[in-house]
Amino acid sequence: MRAIDVHVHPMNAAYAEASGPFMEAAQRMFKGRFAARPDETIVADFRRDDCLAIAIAWDAEHGAGGSVFTNEQLAGLTRDYPDVFLPGWGMVDPWRGRKGLEEIEHAIRGLGLMGMKYQPPVQAFAPADRQFYPIWDLMQSLGAPVLIHCGTTAIGAGEPGGLGFKLDYARPIPNLDNVAADFPRLNIIAAHPGWPWTDELIAVAIHKKNVSIDISGWSPKYFPPTLKHDMQRRLQDKVLFGSDYPGWSPGQCCDEWEMEGFKPGIIEKLFSENAIRILNLSSAVEKATAARAKVV
Repeated sequence: MRAIDVHVHPMNAAYAEASGPFMEAAQRMFKGRFAARPDETIVADFRRDDCLAIAIAWDAEHGAGGSVFTNEQLAGLTRDYPDVFLPGWGMVDPWRGRKGLEEIEHAIRGLGLMGMKYQPPVQAFAPADRQFYPIWDLMQSLGAPVLIHCGTTAIGAGEPGGLGFKLDYARPIPNLDNVAADFPRLNIIAAHPGWPWTDELIAVAIHKKNVSIDISGWSPKYFPPTLKHDMQRRLQDKVLFGSDYPGWSPGQCCDEWEMEGFKPGIIEKLFSENAIRILNLSSAVEKATAARAKVV
């Protein structure tokens, strides 16, 4: 296994349909790479690149509209392709209230998903708003991690009004910082470099033991220099590999990170060691690699 990709959008036909309100804009941004493809094509991509995938469901009806790529559909990918998909990131619109909390618990305890993903600009909510604190309280009690989008988003980028999505919902301070402080046992992964607030994200990750960062969504050559610097130093044990597939392939991202010339041991931490430890993946990875051996 070359790497664990902690940030994967399983862009099959159902996922593309759920993303309908912004798919046309995403296609322009990513030059056609966000087109729908069969599950078998996605699986073949990860087998070819010798990577395991942690995929993400989709539910942003309140903010973006569209439909839902359900947690049940996501869990089905792990069941159908156990050599590629580790238990994934569920998604529940944060505006669903009590029913949403019930769905979160079902996704984690019933479906066996690893954790939950949130996209504040597209879901139109501020994580530090106390009306959403029951979500973080539940996730902390379940012992399940949360993946929270930070910084600008490619969704709506370059479109009039950014399709109405407001970036301040994704600012690390106060949103990520307040949640991490008020729920110290909540395992928080910040998705992406957090630009234009990268230094804020670095500060939060250094200050809060329960905050880590995934590096998905950016090519290494465009990565903010401050984060690239700290990835090899103060944050070397708190950064996880992600591609943001299908915007980038995991193999392409791995190749580009290996060409950065990081000091010995950093790439191993980045590609798999940190994810296994931070997300408690030892058993899941062992099962997936055993399944991969049978397929090969």
